[in-house]
Parts: sequence; structure tokens; C-alpha cells
Amino acid sequence: MLGIMNIGQPTLLVDSERVKRNIRRMAEKAKGSGVRFRPHFKTHQSAYIGELYRQIGIRSICVSSVDMAEYFADNGWDDITLLVPVNWLQIDRINALAQRIKLGLHVESVATAVFLAERLKHRVDIWIEIDSGRRRTGIWWEDIAAIERVAAAVHQPLMQLQGILTFAGQSYGARSRDEAAQIYDNTAAIMARIRSDLAAAGFTNLEISVGDTPSCSIKEALTGIDEVRAGTLVFYDVMQMKLGACTEDDIAIAVACPVIAKYPDRNELTIYGGAVHFSRDSIKLPDGTVIYGLITTLNNAGWNRTVEGCFVADLSQEIGAVRVSRDFFDQLNIGDVIAVLPVHACLTVNEMGRFTTLDGQTHRIMPRRNDAAFPG
Repeated sequence: MLGIMNIGQPTLLVDSERVKRNIRRMAEKAKGSGVRFRPHFKTHQSAYIGELYRQIGIRSICVSSVDMAEYFADNGWDDITLLVPVNWLQIDRINALAQRIKLGLHVESVATAVFLAERLKHRVDIWIEIDSGRRRTGIWWEDIAAIERVAAAVHQPLMQLQGILTFAGQSYGARSRDEAAQIYDNTAAIMARIRSDLAAAGFTNLEISVGDTPSCSIKEALTGIDEVRAGTLVFYDVMQMKLGACTEDDIAIAVACPVIAKYPDRNELTIYGGAVHFSRDSIKLPDGTVIYGLITTLNNAGWNRTVEGCFVADLSQEIGAVRVSRDFFDQLNIGDVIAVLPVHACLTVNEMGRFTTLDGQTHRIMPRRNDAAFPG
């Protein structure tokens, strides 16, 4: 049982049963669609959560940094795809990883493909990253000539062209479930067209990998792809709930925060819990209100449903301003502990650095490396 009285500072709580339910749902959807589930582990960064995936048969994962790849390789994962453009300055660590695990890299330029051809010492799988609309990284999907040039440059002894991948992050801007589902369909169609064009140019048997949580959660069947890389689904968050990708009952994390001040003239509380705990990610409600998290109360087994009309209205470095109803304000005293459902799970977990499961066990996430001490 959760010992609420022992919480004296911002504490990230994780409901392991909800986590198991969330990952099992996506794993079953992927299996039913004939798709490989390669979850993105950047959301949880945790060996403990990784084991929950392993218990349902997941063996391949993806990560967002070399540090993270090394951490999970040290914890027994031997099929890892690195989902950022190759950092040339980390080639020695990339080679060390490729020597010990099945390593996937993604490439979005001829220059990087040539660099890898010259510097790789061990075999890797290569994915060509496609920008399908997010406008973040990758080759713009309409530039087939550029995609073919990269594919040609990848054909080297130590590089196996595995396929094409994309992150349809534009789904985070969807205004409805139907719009998010349409983004998935459009993305799958774009990727299928690129694969067909590459096959016509002699690059055959390529796979398609996609990876955004909203559209992949909303779609009932993951058609037209070979691999799904969604990651935020492990915890979900308020952003995902507002997009319609999950329900409140799917959100598996909450940050317990002490109440440290009350302001009756404006029905506002101050909590010990700020930007260094949640980040400053926010969402705008239909009425224009900007929120940094929703408010709930704790019980001996976890947390309750969110309290209507109560939300984190602003964040400073260490503290947060919580706007509440008058009734809720009168129920609370300085020294009480409330909980915040965060807007963005990934950054909250990263900022907190550790979490406590509802049975009272505390787990650290992957340690941070000191880049000055570990150059390259």
C-alpha cells in the first residue's frame, strides 16, 4: 500500500498494473495486425519497466540516445534501434554497441551514409528516415531522388538496408480522433508509395516502421506497416488523453506534491512541484486556458479521478500554482499532499529521475553520463 504520509517532496508514482495493461493492449494490437512491436523506451528509461515488456515477449526496442542504448544493452536487450540522426562524434561508442548487440541506425543523408561506410567496424541495420509531415528530421517524403541516393549510399558491406521509418508527430496537433486516424492512414500511404518507388529502383524487401503514440493508439488495426515504435503509451499523459489516444484510467503516472501555501483571495494553492519536476510542457483547453497538469487526490492504493475545474496554472522552477474550486480549496490544508497528472509523461519521467510504484518500491531511471568525463 502507498504510504502517503512518507511523501515529503515531489514523488513520481507509477501504477504498474496500468502499465502492464497499456503495453499488453498495444502488443496484442500489433500481433493481431501482423506487425512487430518495437516500443520506444525513451518514455520510461527504466530497467524495471523494460522487464514488464520482456514478460509479454517483447525482444526488440528503440531508444533516443547512445547513452540509452548502452544502458539497455547492459540490462540484457540485444536488438536496439537508435532513433536520432547518427552523431558522427560518437562513432567509437556506436561501433562498441554494434559489436555486442543487433544495432539499428537511421540515416537521412548521403554524407552520413558515406561516413558510416568509412568508419563502421561491425554490421548494423540501416533505416532511412522519412519526413512524412512533422518537419523535424528526415528526408522530405516527396523527394524520391534524395531518398534513392541515400539508399544507394547505404549499400555497403557493413550496412544492411532494413527499410524506411518515420515519426508522424503531426498527430499531436490533431483536433479529433478521426483526424489522428487519418494522419495514420496518410502516413502509411506515403510510406507505401516510397517503398514502391525504391523497389522499382532495385531496392527490394524493405520494411516500413512508424512510431507515434496518438494515431497508433487510436487506430483499431495497424495496417500497411511492418513495425510500430510507439512509446508514450506505457504511461500515457494528459496530452494523450486530450487527443483521445487514451482515457484518464489509462494514465499510469502521477506526481505527488505537498501543498506549501494557500491563497483564499484567488482560490489558489502553491505546491512543491515545478518546472524542474514536470518540464514546462502545457496544453491549451478549448476555452483558451493553458494548463500544466490536472489535479487529483491520493488514496492508500494510488490516486483518484481528477477534480473537475482544478489544474496547474503556472510553474516556476521548484513550485507550481494550482487553481482550484472553492470547495476543493476549503478541503485542503498546508502540509497535505495532492497529485498532478502531467501533461507530458516523457519529460516528467526524465526530470524526476526515479519513481515509486504503488507497492512502495522505488526505481531509478537510467543514470546521466557526464559528457566532460566521457568525451565522444
